[in-house]
Amino acid sequence: MTCVCRLINTNPVAASIMDATELANIRIVLVSPIYGGNVGSVCRAMRNMGLSDLVVAAPRPLDEDEGMKMACGARELFARRKTAAGLAEAVADCSLVVGATARRGLYRQQARTPRDWTDRILQGAQVGRVALVFGPEDNGLGNKDLALCTQLIQIPSSREHSSLNLAQAVMVCCYEIYLASGLFEAQEEKSPEAPSALRERMFGLWRKALLDVGFMKEDKADHMMFGLRRILARGPLSTDDVRILMGIARQMQWCAGRMRGNEECSVNTE
Repeated sequence: MTCVCRLINTNPVAASIMDATELANIRIVLVSPIYGGNVGSVCRAMRNMGLSDLVVAAPRPLDEDEGMKMACGARELFARRKTAAGLAEAVADCSLVVGATARRGLYRQQARTPRDWTDRILQGAQVGRVALVFGPEDNGLGNKDLALCTQLIQIPSSREHSSLNLAQAVMVCCYEIYLASGLFEAQEEKSPEAPSALRERMFGLWRKALLDVGFMKEDKADHMMFGLRRILARGPLSTDDVRILMGIARQMQWCAGRMRGNEECSVNTE
């Protein structure tokens, strides 16, 4: 996973796509979908990943109510979906046509994963329109439709059950494209990593607190504190993290002091 992230960050194509206008050139085409709920779920997946161009080719009657329900948050996209008589019409203005298939065979050997095709898709979207094509839920894309595709996508899945739900397949492909586009910005830690002096103050408080609550004895304290240091060194500790841990240690000391005070009171009253 680290290697993939490094490729994305240094990809000149991804680096040049810094706004959502290029994603507008990516079209999702559904060929003869059967279930309105799946089309609605596709709309939601597209909205999640910044895509807005949906065409239904060779449409069948759909359950509109189910579609609107499953399009939660993307109902306007479901309502304004475009239709085409067939795939040829749906992709007539597209210079790159990428078809999704779960089947294997002689004419599908050039199929690659969505991640393998993202660079090509993003390059195509910079200069023209790109279509991602998905077949009906029961049989997928037929040979006539596959013949119109310039590239083929095959989503990695178990050979025992390789066929994905239509909306899930669209989401996987759209996610890979959105991730590679460079549009997503992960949140950064606002609190800086704690300096050594602050961490040492924290460990001092924890040493005293663990002694006060009876978790360890003085002759074993160094050994136990090495264990605590090892646990807390498995990831970065921010200044906020360390201050929270210091507050916990102080509260432990306060509680230990109250417990000792209560014991003394009970002894005095006997």
